[in-house]
Amino acid sequence: MTRQQLFARLALPGQYDLAIIGGGATGLGVALDAAARGLRVVLVESHDFAKGTSSRATKLVHGGVRYLAQGNIALVREALHERTTLLRNAPHLAQPLPFVMPSYKRWETPFYGIGLKIYDALAGKAGLGPTEFLSCRKTLSYLPTVHPQGLKGGVKYWDGQFDDARLALALARTAATRGALLLNYCAATGLRHEGGKVVGLSCEDRETGQSYQIQARCVINATGVWVDEFRQKDGAAAGRAVQPMVAPSQGVHVVVERDFLPADHALLVPKTADGRVLFAVPWLGKLILGTTDTPRQDLDREPRAFKEEVDFILRESARYLSRAPTRADIKSIWVGLRPLVRPPDDEGGNTKGLSREHTVLVSRSGLVTVTGGKWTTYRSMAEGVLEKCFEASLLERVNGGGTAHLRLVGSDGPISGRPKISDVPGLHSYGSEQHAVLSLPGAQRQLGGGLSEAMVRFAARHEYARTVEDVLARRSRLLFLDARLAASLASEVGAILQQETGVDPQIAAFSGLARQYLDLPDLAAERT
Repeated sequence: MTRQQLFARLALPGQYDLAIIGGGATGLGVALDAAARGLRVVLVESHDFAKGTSSRATKLVHGGVRYLAQGNIALVREALHERTTLLRNAPHLAQPLPFVMPSYKRWETPFYGIGLKIYDALAGKAGLGPTEFLSCRKTLSYLPTVHPQGLKGGVKYWDGQFDDARLALALARTAATRGALLLNYCAATGLRHEGGKVVGLSCEDRETGQSYQIQARCVINATGVWVDEFRQKDGAAAGRAVQPMVAPSQGVHVVVERDFLPADHALLVPKTADGRVLFAVPWLGKLILGTTDTPRQDLDREPRAFKEEVDFILRESARYLSRAPTRADIKSIWVGLRPLVRPPDDEGGNTKGLSREHTVLVSRSGLVTVTGGKWTTYRSMAEGVLEKCFEASLLERVNGGGTAHLRLVGSDGPISGRPKISDVPGLHSYGSEQHAVLSLPGAQRQLGGGLSEAMVRFAARHEYARTVEDVLARRSRLLFLDARLAASLASEVGAILQQETGVDPQIAAFSGLARQYLDLPDLAAERT
């Protein structure tokens, strides 16, 4: 359906079972689960799907070795189960990935190896491969550019990796096939109350300025780090104050060329000099280095890295890679805000100890808020949200479980070849829809970075793309991989988009954004 047809459908009278605010991993997961149960669902997103945190993950589908170290067995077991489900339901977007922890102290191999054997045991039949104790020679064969001096050996284990933004699109499009109505660039502007209860919401098409009223039996606030905005609106309608529940934490990622670690294995340092975790992950032909865990008070849609965060990543990378990446080698810097759940007495200090589990709250008016959690467990989170709706009598109970074996769009048919997600991007990212892309004009015209003219047209016609940023940041991932290359393609991509959509593709705005992804923070950058 065209965007005009989607909004014409929104304007029709009637009541939805579920209205969802927020088009990230959580909101889209709830939309798919509810639609798969046969509920009438509408979802509105003020920007693009996965514009926020959900496109800025470390790209790992994992149980969480870090959470195992914290003793959070329940979260690890759940995540390991969900990891297998995700790898099965979207094999073109999520795949197994081997990790190696190099050991430079003799105690590290047995210590971490035993812990990872427990990780294997928790996975059970859902395991992707056995943990192996490695010799120095074997470690170097898997990670050829780690420092050989003082290397004692290593440990190899298995987790997964994925393309987060494209997985979000697959969730949206799969939900649409089940009857859900999903709208990006449609901002929820307020909640509707009757008799002290939430009965719907107001929203606005950000392209036309047209306002719409949505009636719904249940409203879900799934806006990530921004959930407190709608909680406060809900509280204000009842004349009560609402305490913030989110403590934002910033995670920075630096992207460099793959030749800094030319391997199919990822590097994991479980404890750096200051106790943080460091990853070096091969992804879409590049190498992701990260991440950080820094408290942040503001909620900028495009947060910037702090100088000390970039310095930390480069400094710690130099301790383990024989060829150390420098600032001059950085192809892109991107930052995500984690919606960590704040304890009632928290004053906004260190975020490393805050829960990574999700929280679901139902207000007195019936507004359901969900935040926290991680990409890997999006599906089980969605089940938990709907269970809370049933328990609160906001919805009549409908049997679920259908998403456990529901193949997502792109994996619901034969897939030609199965290149690794760590390989350079290309047609294989479309899974079983490759032939649909090839059928469009411009299939043989390559724009650069694995992006063709036909892919841009496909993004506009089938993947809700409206702007150059939508295409270059989240339909292809070029902004995250090579911001300078992405900027050079903006005009060509914009011209194709304008042919398809007839609206301003926002070329100038994207050019400014691309500069930010190349902008290295200096001493003048202050924390806000």
